[in-house]
Amino acid sequence: QVQLVESGGGLVQPGGSLRLSCAASGTGVGEKTMAWYRHPLGKQRELVALIDSIDRTIYANSVKGRFTISRDNAKNILYLQMNDLGPEDSAVYICELENPYQTYWGRGTRVSVSP
Repeated sequence: QVQLVESGGGLVQPGGSLRLSCAASGTGVGEKTMAWYRHPLGKQRELVALIDSIDRTIYANSVKGRFTISRDNAKNILYLQMNDLGPEDSAVYICELENPYQTYWGRGTRVSVSP
């Protein structure tokens, strides 16, 4: 059974940084399309960053130059490095993994950016 567990969220001041982790079990993260989404309070879920099976990456315009998606195949973890955070980045961040037959989601980790 595939499980995704996010961690690394928390409260940070504007301009600060956080690194989110998504630990996978039941499947490897290598050569898979995986992504980070976020769900701000009262708004729709949106794609933040995606890494495909050959490590090409896509970012939302709002995070380009500030966020970096990466993975460690040996540790089976997907990361999201977030720098220069602002209040608009506050949300629940959710990890997603795609395989040919099903899409899997984690439960999310909350990021709050406030003075």
